[in-house]
Amino acid sequence: MMAHPKVAVVILNWNGKHHLEQFLPSVTRSVYPGMEIIVGDNASSDGSVSFLETHYPQVRIIRNRENYGFAGGYNAVLSQVEADYFVLLNSDVEVTPDWIGPVVRLMEADPRIAAAQPKLLSFQNRTCFEYAGAGGGFLDVLGYPFCRGRVFDTVEQDHGQYDDDTEVFWATGAALFIKSSCWKEAGGLDADFFAHMEEIDLCWRLKNLGYRIMYCGRSTVFH
Repeated sequence: MMAHPKVAVVILNWNGKHHLEQFLPSVTRSVYPGMEIIVGDNASSDGSVSFLETHYPQVRIIRNRENYGFAGGYNAVLSQVEADYFVLLNSDVEVTPDWIGPVVRLMEADPRIAAAQPKLLSFQNRTCFEYAGAGGGFLDVLGYPFCRGRVFDTVEQDHGQYDDDTEVFWATGAALFIKSSCWKEAGGLDADFFAHMEEIDLCWRLKNLGYRIMYCGRSTVFH
């Protein structure tokens, strides 16, 4: 593979112009060679597309004919994207400049790694972990999801306790790195979920195929 694998950062949007205005600038400041930024639009009616065309001509827009939800929307958009890595990024995530490189280097080091996530901190309270993924996701014996740094509605402050690289059970869909070959092998997200829990299902299926899911504590984003 080339020295810098091609990375497609794909933001799914549905009437989220206000999020694009606030958070897209940080994504455009990402430092990584060979990065393409794509907004997949789920048939928005709030002027999102015209806003992007006017202010972000460097961003590729892929339009869905209707609102397919999170899972179906990403499946439709990513079927039209060619890259070594897909990054599924929520529209309300602020990234740090060097958030891509550490995760890609971690994933390149082992062909069995299919997906990974960065450290997820709270945008509202930047010293605390964020519920949607925190320091990497697991399931308890009853099947309830929890994260390092977040159990139910209790979140920890970030004191560097999860600055490691470690294997997890599931990686957050708020900032999900996945090798495109593994995405295709697993068949993408299960659209029956529409939204929520779909990333846990995808990671579970990847693990059943023999792959590993990782957390990269050297990359940080805010959600």
